[in-house]
Amino acid sequence: MTNVPGQLTSAVSIERTVDEATAARFWRLYVETFGDLATKAVARQLLHEHEFMEEMYDERVDKYLAHDDTGKAVAMCTLTKHLETVPWISPDYFAHHYPEHTARGAVYYLGFILVAHEHRRSRIFLDMVRRVTETIVDDRGMCAYDICAHNVDELGLADAIASLLQPVADIDVNTVDTQRYYTAVAMGPRRMPEMRTRPSGES
Repeated sequence: MTNVPGQLTSAVSIERTVDEATAARFWRLYVETFGDLATKAVARQLLHEHEFMEEMYDERVDKYLAHDDTGKAVAMCTLTKHLETVPWISPDYFAHHYPEHTARGAVYYLGFILVAHEHRRSRIFLDMVRRVTETIVDDRGMCAYDICAHNVDELGLADAIASLLQPVADIDVNTVDTQRYYTAVAMGPRRMPEMRTRPSGES
C-alpha cells in the first residue's frame, strides 16, 4: 500500500527531550487545545510557557511522540515518575498511600496528551493511551492524572479514558481527591452591630 504523505505511522517513540522547533510547535498546540479552560475552571489548568518549555527539556519527563510518515511529530503525551516535576501535586500523598509503589519507583503522573488537529479523527489518542498504559502495566505501577470538573461533567473525559484502559489490562480506576471552590458574593451593605450579635430566632 502506498502511504499518503503526512499520515500517521504506528510507532510511538519515547524521548527524554525534544528540539526547540518541536517544543515551540507543541506549545502553540497546547494553548489552542486547553486555552479555553482559563474561563471554565477555577484552578489554573495550563502551564506557563516557561514551565512548558522546562518540561520539554527536562529529561525526567518522558515525551511519548507519534510521527507522520515525513518524520514530523504530530502527537505528544508527557509521563513522569519524578513527581517533584509536577508543581501542583503532593508527592507525600502518593508516598503515604502507595508506599510499595513508591519504594519501587513505580508511581507515575500523566501530564497531558496533545494531538494535532488534522489527526484528531484518527486513532492516535487511543494509541498514546495504550502505549502509556503498557508502560505502567509492565512496571506493575500506578499512574495518577487530573481532569477538571468541566471536562469530567461536560465532556465525559474521565469515563472515556477509563474505557480506553480496560482493553489493555485489568486496571482499577478511582477518584482519589476532589478540590472544591466556593464564592462569597456581597449582596448588600454591612449589617449593623446589633444585627450581627442578635441570637438566632430572637425578634
